[in-house]
Amino acid sequence: MARKKKTDPGKAVEETTQRVGRQIFAQLERRTPSIFERRWWDDRILSWAMSDESVKVQMFRFIDVLPMLHTRESITRHLQEYFDEVRTHFPKTVRLALDVSQPDSLLGRALAFGARSNARRMAERFIAGTTVDEVLTSVSQLRRRGFAFSLDLLGEAVISENEAELYQQAYLDLIAGLAPTVNEWQENTKIDVDPQGPVPRINVSLKLSALYSQFKPIDPIGTSAGVKERLRPILRQARENHGYVHVDMEHYAYKDLTIEIFKQVLMEPEFRDYSDVGIVIQAYLPDAERDLADLIKWSKKRGTPVWVRLVKGAYWDFETVHAQAANWPIPVYQQKWQSDAAFERCTRILMENHQYLRPAFGSHNLRSLAHAIGWAEELGIPKNAFEIQMLYGMGGEPAQLFAEQGYRVRAYTPFGEMIPGMAYLVRRLLENTSNDSFLRASFAEDVSVENLLMKPDDVGAAAPPLEETPMPEFVNEPLTDFSRPESRDAMQQAIDEVESQLGEDYPLVIGGRRIDTREMIISRNPADSAQVVGKVASATDDDVLNAIDAARDAFRLWAATEANYRAEYVELIADKMRERRFELAAWMVFECGKPWADADADVAEAIDFCNYYAGHMRTLAEPQQCDVPGEENTYFYKPRGVVAVIAPWNFPLAILTGMTAAAIVAGNTVIMKPAEQSSVIASKLMEIIEDVGIDRGVVNYLPGVGEDIGADLVGSPDIALIAFTGSQEVGLAINEQASVADDRQLSVKRVIAEMGGKNAIIVDEDADLDEAVVGVMHSAFGYSGQKCSACSRAIVHEAAYDDFLQRLVGATESLKIGKPTDPATAVGPVIDEEAQQRILETISEAKEEEIEVALECDLGDLAESGYYVPPTIFCDVDPDSTLAQEEIFGPVLAVIRAADIDEALEIANGTRYALTGGVFSRSPETLKRVRQRFDVGNLYLNRGITGAMVNRQPFGGFRMSGIGSKTGGPDYLQQFLLPVNVTENTMRRGFAPEPDAEK
Repeated sequence: MARKKKTDPGKAVEETTQRVGRQIFAQLERRTPSIFERRWWDDRILSWAMSDESVKVQMFRFIDVLPMLHTRESITRHLQEYFDEVRTHFPKTVRLALDVSQPDSLLGRALAFGARSNARRMAERFIAGTTVDEVLTSVSQLRRRGFAFSLDLLGEAVISENEAELYQQAYLDLIAGLAPTVNEWQENTKIDVDPQGPVPRINVSLKLSALYSQFKPIDPIGTSAGVKERLRPILRQARENHGYVHVDMEHYAYKDLTIEIFKQVLMEPEFRDYSDVGIVIQAYLPDAERDLADLIKWSKKRGTPVWVRLVKGAYWDFETVHAQAANWPIPVYQQKWQSDAAFERCTRILMENHQYLRPAFGSHNLRSLAHAIGWAEELGIPKNAFEIQMLYGMGGEPAQLFAEQGYRVRAYTPFGEMIPGMAYLVRRLLENTSNDSFLRASFAEDVSVENLLMKPDDVGAAAPPLEETPMPEFVNEPLTDFSRPESRDAMQQAIDEVESQLGEDYPLVIGGRRIDTREMIISRNPADSAQVVGKVASATDDDVLNAIDAARDAFRLWAATEANYRAEYVELIADKMRERRFELAAWMVFECGKPWADADADVAEAIDFCNYYAGHMRTLAEPQQCDVPGEENTYFYKPRGVVAVIAPWNFPLAILTGMTAAAIVAGNTVIMKPAEQSSVIASKLMEIIEDVGIDRGVVNYLPGVGEDIGADLVGSPDIALIAFTGSQEVGLAINEQASVADDRQLSVKRVIAEMGGKNAIIVDEDADLDEAVVGVMHSAFGYSGQKCSACSRAIVHEAAYDDFLQRLVGATESLKIGKPTDPATAVGPVIDEEAQQRILETISEAKEEEIEVALECDLGDLAESGYYVPPTIFCDVDPDSTLAQEEIFGPVLAVIRAADIDEALEIANGTRYALTGGVFSRSPETLKRVRQRFDVGNLYLNRGITGAMVNRQPFGGFRMSGIGSKTGGPDYLQQFLLPVNVTENTMRRGFAPEPDAEK
């Protein structure tokens, strides 16, 4: 008997999709808002913005900054600044108003009032209210229209534990406040009942990262504990009040940890049988189908189903840009049709497993929703067994149609302060007006129904392939993505292995020979001073002379080595570092107290220096010709000679590698003198240099006490160049000593001195405080304030001062202070006892001067074992005080008040230093001015001031911060080279060859 051929369910689903989709569009054509409705006018404004990309961008930038504008003057000024570049796109009356309005004029007042009131009115369309009573009114109106709701709290980013507690309390209060009224509503079976029984009327959506300010994928154990501690009371409150809790999804780095915490807490005995919970899955991630399969397996094991809200995803731009900037794989689909196709595949998975994962489809794409209905009909799933979810204030007519057809439609409903909620409003408006928006295509651009309902795969077949982005000549080494478990495991394994190797001896390396000495440098773990990292030979005066002789002897052969071969050797060093990446980072964790991410970034920068200088040397090695008839002129470079590299401990691998790689790729030989505190890490670099086969004597490893051998190196007549990074005091001493010529010298010594800074960040009145507070905090306290570029002064506009200071204090006291071996640690120890005592004395002296302490963190028991200094914030600091003028090089921040941007710039420039600086401002005019007037070598706008990357941000300052050269930049190698020009007369007895005749 022949088997009956199975019908393709996909074909039947597609037929239903087309039928349902066309029915919806046909009904929508008869349901357009009237000209007498406010929404009609709002839609016209949005439609106008959609039609002009430049106007849209400026309009949304203005809406985003509006919450920080507290005066008519600032509102009018920002309107004029934002729209100046696109004023020709506006009607004449609007252009005239922008041109002639003054803040105190009647027209200026009208502009300011109108801008704020219109933005608030727009916000009211998308935000349900501020108080529980206002929210109750809004959700009651939704219910009368036949909709369910899910409430999501808006507001500032959570950057402190106090803010996380307020976020938690807001949900507890909301659930308790709504329950007495909402649970007494008369039953509406369409939205209050599903095949499993009653559906909770109270429904809230929350973000796990907002429940714990130190939410870090690098620390999954600590993050999970912190989140669950605040999540459990919300789950209990919801369950006791017959409510539902939904976990929203955020950006990709948080995804796996969010899912894991969700699963862990719901497997606890107290919550294992709680079914009124759910989580989001984002279809624009290729991971989505795998994540669904994992949740299905987990749900079966749990024995109680959960809901899944399937969405396309709201962070596409962020994920794409962030991954490109980090040189990581882009985690999202790059074409819209791919996300649409994935949404449909995930829809099928959910529908076929609805008894384990109860489906909710969050979309305004009618094709996607019709497709879900198609699968429901194909599988015989009741209408009330799944949900359609749309954003509050958007897609009103389609939502009404689905509700009228018997589907449960839930409005995702933001609530909270209107003005701080503007950031949400901007995201929604951008999403609604993007080029790929379904709403835009269907209602603003009149795309045909046939095209709107086309299968995503068919759209893809007709779409042109993505253009390949050309690969640049130099690409930065990607930082390790510690949100990936394999990266965390590799780092932890390296830490364990390195810990087993602590305490070994390390000899000098001179001319390829290993030399032990009587005197030893004892390198200690700054987080645990009793732990010896290694015992390093300390060079004597004789060793210095021997090293100079070895380098001088190796110079002639190395200088004659073809530049391309020298570059290949340096690239091999980079390859070896890449192979030993986690091991090298682990050594820095122990020897220099660097937290995981800082140690990893140090290795990445060292790799970058090698690859960048290798490529740049190949370019410089090509002679430049400037020929004329009868004469050839060739311009080329030759190495200087023996280079003394004197490196600091704060970037023990990156800076040492950078100076050494620059010297040797240029054909010089090197005596590598590391800081005493980081001599073990330097020995690891020497191992790598030897492993790649560079000639003996080209690089010599000479650790020792700086005052002793440093002076010998600088004073030697055979040293052609000193490359130094460190304090201003030592740098100036080196420069002074090197300037004294010895009769035996054959050349004037060159000094490259990268010295200190008193770096400032200006926070303007219109700054985004979510970004400014975090930027200042990380810049000031990252690696315990021991980065050359660390922020030691925050200069804040008086209009933003109090809010900024309050949030900065809360955020800083929430940082984890601990041992660098702990991935949760944000602030570790300072480098040694001398640094610890010097910084503590500075803090004590400031207190004695009665400078107000805004925060001094509690160290607990840490100070008993290691060299810890509490992160300390002083406020209302006098710009001329010692605290505001002298470099501290530790976790101490002076917050200074400024009346306006002019005074802020005067304060910022009012030191001897000019290394790094930053400005947080959303005023185009202010950003133009600070570019011209802020005297620093590296200026950062609207971001933190640490973390300079090779090639992107060549690093170095001027004034008393350095000589003006830039490490990792196009002019750096030239410091290590001598330019030579050769001119040849090619005229012979009246005959000159053609330029190419001899080639």
